[in-house]
Amino acid sequence: MLSFEKNSPRSTKGTLDLGLSIWRGFSLLSVPLVLAGCDKKPAAQQPPPQPVVVHTVKTQPVSLDTALPGRVDAVEQGEIRPQVSGVIVSRNFEQGAEIKAGQQLFQIYAAPYQAAYDQAKAQLQNAEAAAVRAQGQLRRYAPLVRAHAISDQEYDNTLAAAREAAAQVAQAKANVESAAVNVRYTRVLAPIDGRIGRTLYTPGALVTANQTQPIAVVTRLDPIYVDVNLPAADMLRLRRELASGQLQRNGDDAAVHLQLEDSSTYSQVGKLELSEVTVDPSTGTLVMRAVFPNPDRLLMPGMFVHASIQEGVDPTGILVPQVAVERDAKGNPFVMTVDKQNVVAMRHVEASRTVGTNWLVTKGLSEGDRVVTSGLQKIQPGAKVSPQEESAESAGKAE
Repeated sequence: MLSFEKNSPRSTKGTLDLGLSIWRGFSLLSVPLVLAGCDKKPAAQQPPPQPVVVHTVKTQPVSLDTALPGRVDAVEQGEIRPQVSGVIVSRNFEQGAEIKAGQQLFQIYAAPYQAAYDQAKAQLQNAEAAAVRAQGQLRRYAPLVRAHAISDQEYDNTLAAAREAAAQVAQAKANVESAAVNVRYTRVLAPIDGRIGRTLYTPGALVTANQTQPIAVVTRLDPIYVDVNLPAADMLRLRRELASGQLQRNGDDAAVHLQLEDSSTYSQVGKLELSEVTVDPSTGTLVMRAVFPNPDRLLMPGMFVHASIQEGVDPTGILVPQVAVERDAKGNPFVMTVDKQNVVAMRHVEASRTVGTNWLVTKGLSEGDRVVTSGLQKIQPGAKVSPQEESAESAGKAE
């Protein structure tokens, strides 16, 4: 017969101790599992390659121009000054009009000069009469001196008088010519074809011979000169590049284009006519002169212009869009390139000049290199990118 005994206090305590031990053991086993579960983090997702736009470098013939400041100068300009003194009687032109060479511009009071001319002519006639008398006496004395009818001294005196009379005639003729010149000078004529400017002298004004201030200025405006100053260093560079074959000349005469003061382009094309043979020591520049047709009289002497001179052609030029060229902290230019694995690299270059919206790169790039033109702010060297070739329209504008 089974019987249940009442639990004693000791047995109850032992049961509690056993349960507590089992719970502690389970807790210790579960802690590593929990900790192990906490160590397992989800794998970080790699961002996709940054899309960028690239420009593939290619060599091509590049026309090289040099932009230089210049001044317009007249081919011919005549400052008209009176060559005789007197009062202006009339002005025979319209200010600002086109005139021809030989056209009368002013008339100076001619009466005193006409009187001097008439007097010179009278003196010439007197001298010619004296010469006729002396020559006649000389002819009569010639046979007499051979017959010893007169002395040799008397004949020599007659010969000297005849020669003196001839000299008086020559002098009188010169006086007549001088007086005639002064009469002609009273008619002030235009020395050249061109446009005449304003005048400060009106009829009634007194002018003097060879005065400092001109009474009018005639300027020939077609064709017209443009003088530009080329630094001597650029001149040496051009000659060196031409000698090495880096540049090829387009014919014998270099074409010149003009940009006017209002930033407009002059429609006519000029040509380089000459360059000075000496360098200005104060500025270190060489004066080059171009000649332009000016049928509309748009260019005027003294105007400031920018001249673009075509130096030649670089047969293997490399053009890179300006937006692709950056500068480091030292100011050295560099570009971001993309290799065959689509990894970005920084490459320093040498850019000599701008050609339109591009830089002409002389060192650092070769044909086939891919240069980043868009998305530069989001990339850095070593980053992997997704390159896209620039559109044909953008490439056309860049070239």
